[in-house]
Amino acid sequence: MLILLAEDDPAQLEPLRTALSKVGHAVDAVEDGETAQWLISDRNYDLLILDWMLPKVSGIDLCRHYRRAGKTTPVLMLTAKDTTSDKVAGLDAGADDYLVKPIDVIELLARVRALGRRSPLWKGDTLSLGDLQLHLTNLTIERHSLTTQLSGREFQLMEYLMRHPRQVLSHEQIEQALWGWGSQPESNAVTTLVRRLRQRLQAVGAKDWLETVYGVGYRLSDD
Repeated sequence: MLILLAEDDPAQLEPLRTALSKVGHAVDAVEDGETAQWLISDRNYDLLILDWMLPKVSGIDLCRHYRRAGKTTPVLMLTAKDTTSDKVAGLDAGADDYLVKPIDVIELLARVRALGRRSPLWKGDTLSLGDLQLHLTNLTIERHSLTTQLSGREFQLMEYLMRHPRQVLSHEQIEQALWGWGSQPESNAVTTLVRRLRQRLQAVGAKDWLETVYGVGYRLSDD
């Protein structure tokens, strides 16, 4: 998933960013609410992880304004506030889940997986499109008992495509989803990655599923 992680303590921010990246997520990591607010307005995230006490704009205000704008992306709040009234305030502001500091990385990853399962395509630890399955725990695709392993970046692209089935996704959308804010991929990075993913899909008899829509972008479809 494309995740926004907003945490003002660098000593906590970097370990969390690294842990999320290692399991295949693309992560934009920021230390203040103002930057987070700007990114939220500019990019389409699959999950927001917000520290309650961010400087400039608090995480709770970010969440509240995000919901008032009609956005439905899951929000996970991180906070040292652990009273029942604090938890109620966070949930009433629109948060989907709540994690009290100090953050246990294993628990964080479990909460992230649980929030990701809200996709209607998710079945257990698998995303499905027709008879094609993407296994999220071991980064493989499977079809008709044929299985092939994906690299981390191939997995990110495949997951993004499967979360937006039959939609035409532009180069810019794919770059935003796979490369973090401030990262600049090479000009042919998406084209090269699509070619590699087609080779993996060919191994399971689904090469033609990844279609080039010339002048626009790419579409994954089982039609």
